[in-house]
Amino acid sequence: MHTVMVRGVQVPSLGFGTFQLEGDDCERGVSTALEVGYRHIDTAQMYGNEDRVGAALAASGVDRGDIFLTTKLDNDAHAPDDVRSTTEDSLRKLQTEYVDLLLIHWPVGGVPFETTLDAMLELRDEGKVRHVGVSNFITEQIERAVAHAPIFANQVEYHPFLGQEEMRKLAERHDFLLTAYSPLARGEVFDDATLRDVATAHDADPAQVVLAWLVHQERVAAIPKATSPEHIESNFAALDIELSDEEAERISGLARGQRLIDPPFAPWDDENAR
Repeated sequence: MHTVMVRGVQVPSLGFGTFQLEGDDCERGVSTALEVGYRHIDTAQMYGNEDRVGAALAASGVDRGDIFLTTKLDNDAHAPDDVRSTTEDSLRKLQTEYVDLLLIHWPVGGVPFETTLDAMLELRDEGKVRHVGVSNFITEQIERAVAHAPIFANQVEYHPFLGQEEMRKLAERHDFLLTAYSPLARGEVFDDATLRDVATAHDADPAQVVLAWLVHQERVAAIPKATSPEHIESNFAALDIELSDEEAERISGLARGQRLIDPPFAPWDDENAR
């Protein structure tokens, strides 16, 4: 397993994302991922699938200590009492005594995120959370967050068409993990001529070279979602691909500011930043 070192912790650099996976599809997907060799699983309260993720983890036979498990607070769970109650509910659903990483999913609502982080740190001190972090934070917010708490990660949309160079440099400077969600740009990577060309050179597909490009960057992990066993296995095989510097630069050069996840409450809208 390829890992990335963050704050002295080895995190598997390729994880399995469960966004939009529901019911049996979610449980089967997580089970297959664990069988293939994934040891980094990502879910969220908002996804409504923590119980299915927990069932798959419990049935897998994989030692809990070998799995890096992330979940995220719902947008209406930022007040201290809600942080505690919803996280404890997540633990019950996930059938675990702790999560490795608890994130603020989106910096929204009327509660200052510093207050939310303080409540998360209380859970960390109690052993219910190993590390705390954020998701979808812009640069100004991450600078505030790292000044307030030991931020372990910022999870953001990151793929060849949406560069995150400034955030990646902040991750290196402050020693936090930059986790790439939607790393395959919702399938758009398959239609790009440059990515197809690089993939052909490696007898691979565009998804594999994109994942290889991501996980070989400093402080970066990727959490692609997949449903079929074939795609789950294919994504995992990306760990065997070594790109040249020239190939990596070609992929980086595809950035065009194309954001695919853009809800009305997103912080990059100046009216929502807090």
